[in-house]
Amino acid sequence: MTRFGGGALGRVIRSGVGRRRVQTVVIAVATMMAVASAVVAGSLIVAATAPFDHAFAKQQGAHLAAQFDPAKVTAAQLKATREQTGVTASAGPYPSTTIQPEDSAGLPMPALTLVGRSGPKADVDDLDLKSGRWPTKAGEIVLSTSFAGPAFKLGSTLKTSDKEGGSTLTVVGLALSVSKTAGAWATPAQTRALASADNPLTSQMLYRFDSAGTEKQITDGRKKLAAAVPSGALLGSQSYLETKRAADQGAAPTIPFLIAFGVLGIVMSVIIVGSVTSGAVGSSLRRIGILKAIGFTPREVVRAYVAQALIPAAVGIALGVVLGNLLAVPLLDDTEQVYGTASLTVAWWVDVVVPVAALVVVGVAALVPALRAGRLRTVEAIAVGRAPRTGRGQWAHRMAGRLPLPRAVTYGLASPFAHPVRTVAMLLAVAFGTVAATFAVGLTASLTAVGEAQDPEDRAAVTVFADGPGPQPIEVRPEASAGGESEAPPADPARIRAAVEAQEGTASYYGTTQEDATVAGGTGAVTISLYEGDSRSGGYEMISGHWIDGAGQVVVATAFLERTGSKVGDTVRVTHEGNTRTLRIVGEAFDTEDDGMRLHAGMADFPKAEPRTFVVEVDPGVSPAEYAEKLAEVVRPLGGDAMANSPSEQDNFVLILQSMAALLTLMLVSVAGLGVLNSVVIDTRERVHDLGVCKALGMSPRQTVGLVLSSVAGIGVLGGLVGVPAGFALHGIVLPVMGRAAGTNLPPSVLDVYVPWQLVLLGLAGIAIAMLGAMLPAGWAAKARTAVALRTE
Repeated sequence: MTRFGGGALGRVIRSGVGRRRVQTVVIAVATMMAVASAVVAGSLIVAATAPFDHAFAKQQGAHLAAQFDPAKVTAAQLKATREQTGVTASAGPYPSTTIQPEDSAGLPMPALTLVGRSGPKADVDDLDLKSGRWPTKAGEIVLSTSFAGPAFKLGSTLKTSDKEGGSTLTVVGLALSVSKTAGAWATPAQTRALASADNPLTSQMLYRFDSAGTEKQITDGRKKLAAAVPSGALLGSQSYLETKRAADQGAAPTIPFLIAFGVLGIVMSVIIVGSVTSGAVGSSLRRIGILKAIGFTPREVVRAYVAQALIPAAVGIALGVVLGNLLAVPLLDDTEQVYGTASLTVAWWVDVVVPVAALVVVGVAALVPALRAGRLRTVEAIAVGRAPRTGRGQWAHRMAGRLPLPRAVTYGLASPFAHPVRTVAMLLAVAFGTVAATFAVGLTASLTAVGEAQDPEDRAAVTVFADGPGPQPIEVRPEASAGGESEAPPADPARIRAAVEAQEGTASYYGTTQEDATVAGGTGAVTISLYEGDSRSGGYEMISGHWIDGAGQVVVATAFLERTGSKVGDTVRVTHEGNTRTLRIVGEAFDTEDDGMRLHAGMADFPKAEPRTFVVEVDPGVSPAEYAEKLAEVVRPLGGDAMANSPSEQDNFVLILQSMAALLTLMLVSVAGLGVLNSVVIDTRERVHDLGVCKALGMSPRQTVGLVLSSVAGIGVLGGLVGVPAGFALHGIVLPVMGRAAGTNLPPSVLDVYVPWQLVLLGLAGIAIAMLGAMLPAGWAAKARTAVALRTE
């Protein structure tokens, strides 16, 4: 006999694969879905694990971006700095300046660092040109991808200044610098032309060091560079570590979520692939006995049935890798946009490790029953191969027979006990599918709650501005507005407040402003939000304590409590414009703005503060847009403005996590259903003779379907009873970890998202998975002709 592929053994393998078509297809599809889910989960885990580091390495990011005075140091001297000890690579010098542009609608943009480069490629900071092309002549510019959106796309224009004589530039490309070395790029000649007395020309140099993991190492490298050029030539520098910290903090919350789904996917893959291949081999014991009787050795029999499992599994694994990559690409694209990193792709080793691991699982799952069959004596294999051992599960049939149910149903309810190992595998598949569904429902609800809890002021109907026109689409830095002209008169908050009160349709309102303040024991300024009036409608979700409701109170975030070592009930000394107050911490709020260091207090505690914004709720039936339009006509002459707030769109980050959860859950539930399908197919084929007897005794096709479906009904119920609490517990474990990774605790509104009717429906999901998996073989059993079933062995 040959080992594989040829001779009698090869014919046995090909015959087994071709003869059991349904089982072969199930093995291939189950392994395909299992491998695809593992590839997707593994790829996302890899992408979310230090995405900045991966992108930084790919782009040869700059550890240090330094600005030099071209009047004090020549280009040759700057190029010579690459020879300094510790410098491994450099790029530049590039001409650089600052522009304070306006978009095509005349709205101010943030001040931008404009760098002149002849192309995106470089030894350091190798830019990723996301769309368009690089500028080749005057009047063209490439913007950072952070500006990508409806306001700025290829062909859009912007003015380089709000003053007369500003140049108009056309956006010809969008590029990503993981080091954030500039906000825009143009040709060197264009950059030099845009320099002015207010924004002089500088020379930018980008460096990579052999050691740059700490602030001290970066500082030491900077000192060596400063010493290598004339005194005063180094104007300033920017370390990559701050950018890295921000990127890593953004990625951190996704890692626990992806690990949870990744573990579910891997465990599910092992269970399904193992049960499918084990069932395929285990159901062939009688045929194995026949092969032994005609001269096949035990070793050849083992090889034959391992190969019969590996062939369809290998096809499924190959398709699963392809499918996993196709599904992972759009998710990685979205992840890339959220993290602001360079192009993310499926790691090559994921495409290697997952298929190899799946083949090992399939091989082991097939080898174990095949070895057992190989050790069986020929007569014993033939005798026991068709059905379970005599008497197995009889007690279950006796107990089920006492139930006041049709005999076909009780027969089906007792059937799983004849194959306890197969039943346990099916139960685990259903339970894990239910766990995934329960966890995904809770996760989606929690992420929605997080989105709703952010920026509570935006939930109000109308916002009235007491310091001039309302906010623009792009936030303007203080230096960007310096020198800007405004014809609006100085705002009078008292008169604007009176106008709000007098406006018809006003239901309630409160005033607010944000100021800089200092906290005793702190090392720098913090932002404090001050409120005038009843601000409970705009209060943040509380983790503990309560929102401010009187004088002398302050609400802080989790990060503030941790960094200052304080707790709810303690007092803090806050100073604003020379006015110091001792405030009691009355609540811990779910607020991640300003790294969780923002304070919230009453405006009455700081008399020098005045409201810059009034947040208004309107009466029922009043249109916020019409209300804001009418109020704007009144307050604009007073130096204010009014605008209706549109419903907040969900954050891209939240949408991506929700799409990940939905996709991974769908795949895991599909895998669970395929596992049930395979087990029921095997069980139905093994019992085809018994079904023939039942049909001969008068069992109708409908009763046959009921028999098969009832055989998995108990498994579905038990799987739901196990899976829902497990998914509920998993949600309770993963969500707080995600919150802690983001530097905050989570409020009850984010954690307590399940409602009783949802849990009941999720419990029914276990039954649905089992029933859907059994539907196809149930139909096959119902259509089988009685005579054919009786002749089948």
